[in-house]
Amino acid sequence: MSAASLPGRRVFDVAGAALLLAVLAPFLLLGCLIVLIASGRPIFYAQERLGLRGTPFRCLKLRTMTIDAEQHLHREPALHDRYLNGGYKLPNGSDPRVTRPGRWLRRTYIDELPQLFNVLAGSMSLVGPRPIVPSELREYGAEADELLVVKPGLIGEWTSRGRRRPEYPERARLELDYVRRRTPARDLAILARSIPVVLRGQGDT
Repeated sequence: MSAASLPGRRVFDVAGAALLLAVLAPFLLLGCLIVLIASGRPIFYAQERLGLRGTPFRCLKLRTMTIDAEQHLHREPALHDRYLNGGYKLPNGSDPRVTRPGRWLRRTYIDELPQLFNVLAGSMSLVGPRPIVPSELREYGAEADELLVVKPGLIGEWTSRGRRRPEYPERARLELDYVRRRTPARDLAILARSIPVVLRGQGDT
């Protein structure tokens, strides 16, 4: 039985996600109100990401960008090039599509809390490689299939490094190393290491 299908890991994911939702529900509600008041609906943003065995799923976040964020990215070639060259994201504080309250939601990780519903639904785990967009798979080359043998995670080896998160190809090396040497003890260590990262507000802005 693979690590991705162990019943104990699913129990850990469901119990952990339910507990976190119970504790963090006030922050999630606050985030929803901030988005609604600052920029209206939709409150949530669902982007197609790759899950276990490459199955697409809708990864949930609070909306931190303008409603036309995707169109904005593609109608400005220079911005799109910076996005690709920056590891499928723009440098912190330099994305013109991110709203002012959206920067705070990102920095505090409140925008990621809806992914706890992805964990409860079974498309994500609490710990694992961060979910990637389909075009990002090419960064893993011949080892791409290996990345997809586990569910993507709410947090992982890469995200637990806070502002020191490396770009590709180092990111791919870190994520693949996690997949190859995944253990419950390592998951707990990543969770413990992520707590101060969140408390210091070291999310993307």
